[in-house]
Amino acid sequence: MTGTDRFVDLPGGTRICYRVEGAGGGVPVLLIAGLGLDLTSWPRPMVDGLAGLGAPVVLFDNRDAGCSTRMPAPSPSPLHSVLGRSRPDSYDLADMAADTVGLMDHLGIGRAHLVGMSMGGMIGQTVAARHPGRAASLTSIFSTTGERGVGRVAWSTLLRMGGLPARTCAESVRKHLAMLRHIGSAAFPPDRAEEVAWSTGLWERAGGPRAGSGVPRQIGAIHASGDRTRELARIAAPTLVVHGDVDLMVHPSGGRATARAVPGARFVEIEGMAHHLAPGVVERLVGLIGEHAGAAGG
Repeated sequence: MTGTDRFVDLPGGTRICYRVEGAGGGVPVLLIAGLGLDLTSWPRPMVDGLAGLGAPVVLFDNRDAGCSTRMPAPSPSPLHSVLGRSRPDSYDLADMAADTVGLMDHLGIGRAHLVGMSMGGMIGQTVAARHPGRAASLTSIFSTTGERGVGRVAWSTLLRMGGLPARTCAESVRKHLAMLRHIGSAAFPPDRAEEVAWSTGLWERAGGPRAGSGVPRQIGAIHASGDRTRELARIAAPTLVVHGDVDLMVHPSGGRATARAVPGARFVEIEGMAHHLAPGVVERLVGLIGEHAGAAGG
């Protein structure tokens, strides 16, 4: 199964695309991608580093991303998104967490070390809170709780998120690089050639213009879930919360609020880290996750 796209049709009708990397007899690491991202958004050095810990690494496309099911519900209007509201027929983070648990069931994984970034951190939090027996540990990377007033997107970032979707691959790549210049970090600069290759692959893998079509619905899922602070207090799994101090997509207050909400959570703020798994940051994250998972055991 290593490195190959596989699919599972879940009972609710959602088809999830996944890959399994590495081997070994340890508790698997489950990587949960962020808003609009697919399983290829996890940098290869990070996947290889985690696989080197002696356990399988499972990556997958959330619903409405990559090669997984595009949901049939209409997208929320831009006004809904700006006001933080969802449509009545929106799915929510609990539905996305159920997809995650369904994939674990399909693979015969009882417990996993959950690692999620941004929206993926929210999904991982929800799995750990609502399906406590499935989380050996939780690592939440540049994510938040849904509480209003914390983890807010900077206005400068919101302005850049607007506009019409890309119509060509070249346009999509340009938009990605422009956003990365804004939400990235001078302390941990991206590798431009790798970013061009990744964003090109994202466009092609998801079917061109439909690549970003699910983003508004995923944003709607976040809004539909509201403030999850009380729910996070139910998490019993050992929890590591990582955030950068210059994040313009999810303000660092979101990470601090997450760590406060989860009993016993450890908070690590990385100086100079932004909202991007950049070279330099990846090595630090692999070390932190490895140490955390090792201490948590299975």
